[in-house]
Amino acid sequence: MAWLTPWMGRAVLVGLCATAGANTTGAAGLSDPSLAAVELVVPTASQQTLPAPPMSPTSLTSPTSPAPPTPPAPPASRIALMLPLRSEALGQAAEAVRAGFVAGFERDRNGAVLTLYSTGDSADGSTAEVLSTYAEAVLANDIVVGPLSRTDVTALIQADAVRRPTIALSPPEGDGALPSQLLVIGLSLEEEARQVATWAGTGKTDARALVLSGSAAWQRRTAKAYVAQWQQLGLESQVLELPNTGSHFDAASLATLKKALQTDKPALAFLALDAAQARQVRAVVGSELPLYGISQLNPFVLQGRTSSTAWPDLDSTRLLDLPWMIEPSHPAVMIYPRVLPSPDQPRNANLERLYALGIDASRIATEIGARHTDFTLDGVSGKLAVKFGDGTTSFRRIPLQAIYRDGFVSPLVPAR
Repeated sequence: MAWLTPWMGRAVLVGLCATAGANTTGAAGLSDPSLAAVELVVPTASQQTLPAPPMSPTSLTSPTSPAPPTPPAPPASRIALMLPLRSEALGQAAEAVRAGFVAGFERDRNGAVLTLYSTGDSADGSTAEVLSTYAEAVLANDIVVGPLSRTDVTALIQADAVRRPTIALSPPEGDGALPSQLLVIGLSLEEEARQVATWAGTGKTDARALVLSGSAAWQRRTAKAYVAQWQQLGLESQVLELPNTGSHFDAASLATLKKALQTDKPALAFLALDAAQARQVRAVVGSELPLYGISQLNPFVLQGRTSSTAWPDLDSTRLLDLPWMIEPSHPAVMIYPRVLPSPDQPRNANLERLYALGIDASRIATEIGARHTDFTLDGVSGKLAVKFGDGTTSFRRIPLQAIYRDGFVSPLVPAR
């Protein structure tokens, strides 16, 4: 198994030639796993370019037979990767995406040339420099991958700035129409919630769901998405937001939950919560009520599992998560290197997911650069279906259905 250096290390960029220096120090963690509402802007961009590999030698031909004319090789696709690597808020997340993207690009580049645009924070909260950096990338490249935050993707749309095929790494704010050259592939907790609702509700006719949420913005959005999909299935739900301090529910919140269970008697509960909160809920609801949730219920990374860290109290809880997180024997998962963490920095499940997003973003960019307009990939973040460049733009990611067994998350249907 190959290993990459830590998230913040430079070795992930072997072969890159920097044209300007960049400070890539990032924040210690992510307060919002969906990168939902970060105000991010960019000062001067720094660029680094990874050239295409040399052309392979042509095949030898018989001296008595004239060689057929060689068709001209298509021009190398120029890909820009625009990330907030100098942002205090998102620098660590950006570094995880970059490491994954470079890992995928080194293996699957297909003659493409990669340029990195490193951006940072702005003192006044303006998105002007994000737009100027994007405009610079558009002039010099065929495809732009980025931005990373919802705020910046929304800024591109509102400014009508999308002029090249652009692969956004987060969904924009709101539900408006998207530019035809914008493909959104970000990890979406709302989309996970919709898929969980379909999974839990298929075949049911009168099941009532208790939808539990904390007070964080991403939790409220996730709960709202689940309820909307549940209603489309013709089913009813009750939403209960539990006041919390970080990952902790106080006694009053848990008493409210107990009362709701006694009066409503739901068929199942959907948890728009993190893993620590889910454990508190499980202690109240017991083991009989089926629990469903999103990837945030899994705080583990494959290399960090030990018997002492298992959470058997969550056994039988069902959720969705990426193959990268739970299926080491997945064909794509096996061929890409994993990051070796810093000794002073514990593994972080959300950063691992962003690393996986980077790998799949690289594969998608390479396919689009090869002028493929309708394709599927068995990615490290799920099964991917992409339509782009032929007048129809769509993206679909289907992560793995999973379950807690013996204190850890594993695929519901084990790999064969």
